Amino acid sequence: MDMIKNRPSTSRIVPLCAAWFLPNDPQARTGRKVFAQRRIPGARFLDIDAVKDNDSPYPHMLPTAERFAQAMSELGLKRDDDLVVYDTQELGIFSAPRVAWMLRVFGHPKFHILNNFKLWVEQGYPTDTGEPLSEIQESTNYPVPTFDVDRVITFRGVRDIVKEQGREGSEGVQIIDARSAGRFSGSEPEPRPGLSSGHMPGSINLPLSEILDPKTKAFLPEEELRKVFQSKGLDPEKPIVTTCGTGVMAAALDTALQAAQFGARVDRRVYDGSWTEWAQRGSESDGLIEKS
Repeated sequence: MDMIKNRPSTSRIVPLCAAWFLPNDPQARTGRKVFAQRRIPGARFLDIDAVKDNDSPYPHMLPTAERFAQAMSELGLKRDDDLVVYDTQELGIFSAPRVAWMLRVFGHPKFHILNNFKLWVEQGYPTDTGEPLSEIQESTNYPVPTFDVDRVITFRGVRDIVKEQGREGSEGVQIIDARSAGRFSGSEPEPRPGLSSGHMPGSINLPLSEILDPKTKAFLPEEELRKVFQSKGLDPEKPIVTTCGTGVMAAALDTALQAAQFGARVDRRVYDGSWTEWAQRGSESDGLIEKS
């Protein structure tokens, strides 16, 4: 936190607000609203509902490299900026890891996740309130990056993993689902109307809340994270796929695995479409959805 608070005026350390709420938020909160209400001075706001693949029927799918570069340019960001991505005071760690993961996929060299904005406010670090004045003096020309395909897995890739489970010669890929226990079991509805709840056969439920401190909503310390992963029977020597509802909390699981140094980075992938895609393309009748 001191890195932002004490930044010199010529520094290009830029806070990047990644605030986002589920579509069924009971208070009808939005990322843009809470960004206006309280934010880190000098922060820019990246809206994951806008910086996405607009041609996909699924929410939050990664944008094209061209759309990513356009969004970064419009925010006045440069490739050599040191970005500090942060969440909301209300939720703690939630959507910032998704934006950080997107930065990683597109090869942005320097970025961090603030752990977290709730603590930033409680510990008296500076904030701005009210409708922000323009922090963007001028747009930039962010270069179109390359896309790191090894960090992402598609529906077809996950489907093959599910169908090959238990077969001789299979990799033994572990699928971790960050949704709540009720959504995972099928006893609670999904936040998107008409979408079936349940889970992928063989997947492991690890709700986001279990890797966060219950009071501060910050990531647990590394050793505690490792204990959580071990308690779920995860093997750091085997590949891991993370999933959730739309790829937001899945990125938080990926970040926690990295922070805990649990497994090799090359063996971790995020299922971008996550449950919203899976439940629209699979069903109980074809063996791709289970409820328990």
